[in-house]
Amino acid sequence: MRASVQTASVPSCGPKSDAEERRTDVVLRPAAAAMAFLGSGQPHEPIAVPGVALAPHDVLVAIEMSTVCASDVHTVQGCSPAPTPLVLGHESVGRIMAVGTAGADAVDGTPLRIGDRVVWSVTVSCGTCDRCATGLTQKCRSLGKYGHERIGPHRELTGGYASHAQLCRGTAIVRVPESLPAAVLAPVSCATATAVAAVDRAAWGRELEGSHVRVHGAGLVGLSAAAIAAARGARVEVRDPNPARRALAARFGATGIEGAPEVVIEASGHGVADAIADVDTGGIVVLVGGGLPAEPVPLDAESLVRRMITVTGVHNCSAAQLADAVAFLAVHGRTHPFDEAVGAVHPLAELDTALAAAAAPDAPLRIGIAPH
Repeated sequence: MRASVQTASVPSCGPKSDAEERRTDVVLRPAAAAMAFLGSGQPHEPIAVPGVALAPHDVLVAIEMSTVCASDVHTVQGCSPAPTPLVLGHESVGRIMAVGTAGADAVDGTPLRIGDRVVWSVTVSCGTCDRCATGLTQKCRSLGKYGHERIGPHRELTGGYASHAQLCRGTAIVRVPESLPAAVLAPVSCATATAVAAVDRAAWGRELEGSHVRVHGAGLVGLSAAAIAAARGARVEVRDPNPARRALAARFGATGIEGAPEVVIEASGHGVADAIADVDTGGIVVLVGGGLPAEPVPLDAESLVRRMITVTGVHNCSAAQLADAVAFLAVHGRTHPFDEAVGAVHPLAELDTALAAAAAPDAPLRIGIAPH
């Protein structure tokens, strides 16, 4: 892939303060490719993007691999609303091929360079609103989300099911180790970072060292949470109806616990009532967004009060948690079988086949999409 660079003034895709700033036109030869989702029951439509207009702080990334998250499957099945047409996909790893004229920094504050291998946050945050100021950047008042936004002028490459992604100012970007496989790194911005957020929330006001943690659900988020909690010194039990997944949990650090858990992380969407009922007095239940049940769960308020239970939730992650997820994988990415999470890799043109495989009852933890 070659890129020729020209400069022009066009509207910006970033924050309003950049609205009329000078952009950099990047002409792509051959054109970038993306798969547009048009609606449930319809095949994805391939689109060609011959170039992009980078705002001063934008970054253009050539995608190495993306993975299929369950939320994308739900969207394709019509279970979640979507502003079509859009490019789905929000779990990706890639390499920087162009940077806007003002440059961009990684989460650690160092300048990003062409050739850096990176992952990036699902969310785009302003950094200045009241929510961002209190650390809830993933709930920014003017939030943007990769893989969730309608295609617009100069905004075609906004999801992972494409050959490239255009990252706007306000995106958390983290360099990743060259030594780790793409299959380990692609899910980090969603699954691994969400698991970090869940374990962080579980550790509020308590030491995880020596504590008993139960995880409901042996999907990739649950298995990652088990591995992270075990690395922080907890004893971990994973519950899942699938015996193969329960066996896999042992390879992610689950050893089993005795007695009631002080911490329960509910990552399955099917164990909320059990999680609240089983947690020990004074314990905490962390509900992980993305897998919660559609139907309301009965709540015994008196039991919560008398047992002094905390029930809290996490959804997506902060920039620091994304960086922590990468740091965790840099140390433990080969200790646990993260490289086995991706059961098959499909070319971008076979996206519909890949999504069908991800929706199958016996699907692996992740299906990969390799655009190049």
